[in-house]
Amino acid sequence: MKEPKRAGDSPIAVNLEEGKRYSWCSCGLSGNQPFCDGKHKETGFKSLPFIAEKTEAKYFCACKQTKNPPFCDGSHTKK
Repeated sequence: MKEPKRAGDSPIAVNLEEGKRYSWCSCGLSGNQPFCDGKHKETGFKSLPFIAEKTEAKYFCACKQTKNPPFCDGSHTKK
């Protein structure tokens, strides 16, 4: 798999909890978007783990083309 699967055409809003660990899906195959469920195995992609710095709502990339992973940068509007 050379390119990630586009998992959506708009960002996914998530309410993050400060100090909680999350793992963003970078391959687009997860059934638990925007988070990883392990379906990337043998694709060459890896999940992107991170810890929320504060409790807040953030918009996660679903098109998998962001230049600011795991967050949306508007790349979904550029096809």
